[in-house]
Amino acid sequence: MTEFDLKISTPAGDAFSGKAVSLSVRGTEGALGILAGHVPFVTVLKPADCHFILPDNTQKDFACGTGLLLVEKDLVTVLSSEITMK
Repeated sequence: MTEFDLKISTPAGDAFSGKAVSLSVRGTEGALGILAGHVPFVTVLKPADCHFILPDNTQKDFACGTGLLLVEKDLVTVLSSEITMK
């Protein structure tokens, strides 16, 4: 699968920075799934349980507070008030 750079950050610092093949979060309009090559956009995130898949097919779960999702050509950034890696 095609990979993208994923950065998950809070005001306290980065919770994750590395390669991923997918990201699942909850925006204001509902569930969002992001894969490499997704059209660029910005949206507000709602608090929810989320996850991403690493290139080795390992799933990493995390809880996300309110925040923003920024999808760029080669970088996906989650900026949140709070992140709890599970």
